Amino acid sequence: MKNFAHENLQVFFTEKLRSAKVNFERALDCKHTDFDDLYPYMNEQPQFFWYKRYVAWSELLTVVRLAEELEIEWKNEFNEQQIEFIDGKVLQGKVLDYWHPETEPEETVSKVEE
Repeated sequence: MKNFAHENLQVFFTEKLRSAKVNFERALDCKHTDFDDLYPYMNEQPQFFWYKRYVAWSELLTVVRLAEELEIEWKNEFNEQQIEFIDGKVLQGKVLDYWHPETEPEETVSKVEE
């Protein structure tokens, strides 16, 4: 017999993972997030976007860590490269550059040239 509470936790954490992923992707794309509302006076600061990305990355890692501690599957929401980035835990430049798998560097350059 399945544990009803565990099934509800799976649904809950899947929603939280999706939300944290979207929030991180919005931060990567310099789109509005809740962080903008918390610190509206910082929008003019050059380091603001790094803080914003770091906060979103930390949120994503926190939700993943809690899912792992509760033995809830989280990897289904991410591709292999994103899972490697999350497992690495460090927000490096390559995470920023290669988080979105659908754009290849050569495709981007050729589209810009057209």
